[in-house]
Amino acid sequence: MDDFDIELDEMELVAAAAGYHYYTTITRQPARSLSPKGSGFMTEVLDGHDDLCREMFRMDKHVFQKLSNTLRQRGMLRDTAGVMIEEQLAIFLNIVGHNERNRVIQERFQHSGETISRHFNNVLKAVKSLSREFLQMPPLTTPSEIVKNQNFPQVPEGKYYLVDLGYDNMNGFIAPYEGVRYHLHEYRGANLLPRNAKELFNHRHSSLTNVIRRSFNILKERFPILKLAPQYAFHTQRDIVIAACVIHNHIRREEKNDWLFNSIEGGMTEESCGLDEQPDLQSPFSIHEQMASSRRDSIAAAMWNDFMNKWDEW
Repeated sequence: MDDFDIELDEMELVAAAAGYHYYTTITRQPARSLSPKGSGFMTEVLDGHDDLCREMFRMDKHVFQKLSNTLRQRGMLRDTAGVMIEEQLAIFLNIVGHNERNRVIQERFQHSGETISRHFNNVLKAVKSLSREFLQMPPLTTPSEIVKNQNFPQVPEGKYYLVDLGYDNMNGFIAPYEGVRYHLHEYRGANLLPRNAKELFNHRHSSLTNVIRRSFNILKERFPILKLAPQYAFHTQRDIVIAACVIHNHIRREEKNDWLFNSIEGGMTEESCGLDEQPDLQSPFSIHEQMASSRRDSIAAAMWNDFMNKWDEW
């Protein structure tokens, strides 16, 4: 091998090394772009695509701005030297909307753990203070002696809990009829209308329980922190539930076609009501169960009579 060949080999090695260096340090792109942090994060969300705001703040942009303005105009929150009200609210929504831990929020918003905790608690208190406006309680017609009685449950006269078939049908608790079609999809279609009082009762029982389940499903889907007991004091856990309901109703008021309402209501599957369970047929009905069954029959009969009088409106 002459000197020319050796020189050529050395040049090839140098070229290969240079090419490898260029490929690995200059042209290689990161697997994913890093999201901006701090004020840049707020700018990206509020000026970016609508879906990003829905994902990070759990609501549309105009709904977020309306809530921020309400808290500012009513003096429930105030801007600080380093954190505007919008960012304070965003911190809170990131925590309850993603069940994020303090250290994750510190990194995202570039604030200390103390600052994150302080603004979380301030926003929680402010949103909870809106509960009298956004959470309307039913008229209190319960006798005072029952209201003051701490032995739960004390169901007021004429009021009932809707329960699954696995529960006893007793005073204050109404279960559906066994052996009678129950789920809403079993009544869809012109030829599948209720044919008697028991079927009508079960259909309406199913409709009401479905509304309750859907409401809880929407809350948990929007605020995953509700799915698991967070590591907060009990009174804070309680206030988080109240605040979530306030924000839920604020969104319902400001955006009738909210993306999450539509997706949950359109795709929710019905849950079992325990109709496949076999009750203990060996146990005779108690007098209380007999009275409760008679009361259920009376309610079903009244529903059926009203239904027959308005059958063409079904």
